[in-house]
Amino acid sequence: MTEQQHGRFERGTDGPKVIMAGVDGSPSSLRAAAYAAGLARRQNALLALVYVQPLVPAGAAMGAPVAGTTEEIAEDLVAEIRSSAERVKDLWRMRWEFHSFRGDAYAGLVRAAEELTADAVVVGASESAGHRFMGSVALRLVKAGRWPVTVVP
Repeated sequence: MTEQQHGRFERGTDGPKVIMAGVDGSPSSLRAAAYAAGLARRQNALLALVYVQPLVPAGAAMGAPVAGTTEEIAEDLVAEIRSSAERVKDLWRMRWEFHSFRGDAYAGLVRAAEELTADAVVVGASESAGHRFMGSVALRLVKAGRWPVTVVP
């Protein structure tokens, strides 16, 4: 029996079916979403936009009131995406979904890509100085070697 007959996911047979983009509201992530939207439109693939909500927001460690902040970010992202989709609906016909996961950005994107059976992952370049020590999410995704990864500046 082939892998397909066993019900296992097979990549690369008919072009991408799901193109996933990680979004967090940063300018580079929004550029990544726009780039991924173009890819998805041209390939007639589903665009899966994924926001990973951190488990412990940075402000919580210092006692700042952050309850609901990550949910608000997710809601704002969905509103912005819907607004953008509405503006181009007559020009671009495409399917898209928004997903929100909780956890570390890298682990959340990996989990999302697995659950959504992503054929490609698009992320924005890191705008944080901290990635020099731990490695950027994009670099970690590339090193994982499980999906084609496009990093948008």
